Amino acid sequence: MIDVLAVNCGSSTIKFRLVRVPAPGGDDREMMLASGTVETVGRSGRAVFFSAGNTSVDRPVEVADHADGLERVLDWLGSVDGGYSIDAVGHRIVHGGDLAGPLLIDGRIEKAISESAPLAPLHNPPALAAIRATRRRLGRRIPMSASFDTSFHLALPEHARRYALPVELADAHQIRRYGFHGLAHRWMTERAAELMPARVDQTKLITLQLGNGCSMAAVAGGRSIDTSMGATPLEGLIMGTRCGDLDPAVPAMIARKERSSLDEVDRLLNHRSGLLGLSGRSNDVRQLLDAEANGDDRAALAIDAFCYRACKYVGAYLAALGGADALVFGGGIGENQPIIRKRICEGLQWFGITLDDGRNEAAVAVEAEISVNATAPAAYVVPVDEMSLIIRDTVSLVA
Repeated sequence: MIDVLAVNCGSSTIKFRLVRVPAPGGDDREMMLASGTVETVGRSGRAVFFSAGNTSVDRPVEVADHADGLERVLDWLGSVDGGYSIDAVGHRIVHGGDLAGPLLIDGRIEKAISESAPLAPLHNPPALAAIRATRRRLGRRIPMSASFDTSFHLALPEHARRYALPVELADAHQIRRYGFHGLAHRWMTERAAELMPARVDQTKLITLQLGNGCSMAAVAGGRSIDTSMGATPLEGLIMGTRCGDLDPAVPAMIARKERSSLDEVDRLLNHRSGLLGLSGRSNDVRQLLDAEANGDDRAALAIDAFCYRACKYVGAYLAALGGADALVFGGGIGENQPIIRKRICEGLQWFGITLDDGRNEAAVAVEAEISVNATAPAAYVVPVDEMSLIIRDTVSLVA
């Protein structure tokens, strides 16, 4: 048995899960030991921890940064229920550049994660801080692995990964479409194949990771052949605060007319646009649906635009794949909002995608088929479990 700690650093959160994993070929079952979240890293937040021994923590905390937050997690794991040992640690890394993971973390991998930080400034630096804090506490004898969100999209064909820029310029500055949410799309792909059931390498799927950040992927035979996010997570679908697809001339136009710096425009597009910008109210779909029901026209516009953009991308990916076996919904919105799934699919009935209203309404945060029997493509809800993939990746490298 080995005890594996999975760590997932967001821009202002740390999620963790500690699992006891049986040795390959053993009869024992995997056992959850502890899990939790450190919220609002960098300012007043909360620590919410749970252990298998029914010990729990839910209290306000002041966490300076992700290294400090990881130290708090390790302190708690070392003290609760007599203290847990840790045999290996797996980290989710948003941007791995051209690295195909999972990989054991050494100096070369740390350097690569650092060099990719300008392309994922909200995520790679926190993950790197957590890696270094873990090594300081646990020492170099404890192996650590990296599971990269970008790895799933490394197989994008050249015509899908290239922007129409001068090739020499793009290559000199590594400007191309990388894609993100790779662990989520990989999980949805594998689980949907199990549910269908079918062999992964014989499926054509469209996976929709819909949350505060949103992306879609066209997946053929288990390999991503196109995805909505690009060089950064800004491209593609309308998101909570990100604008998604935009005429490239608009940022310069805003900068001139508002006398804004490029950094200010970048913050506008990433943090004040999307559902928040359209509605003028919130980036939370639940609040916008309530506001729409109460007659708020801008909330209705935000929801309509969100669903329309997603529906349009499904149509594009049906063309890219030459048809699909299934649509797969995941993420906080995709897993929990039947009305959003219904509104996205209403524009796709021409292709045979027909949801069963009862199944769709019942499928909240559970794996389920939500389409009418015998329709093709089918539609599924698959709650995403990135932590399980990180743990599996880590075990595959260190077992």
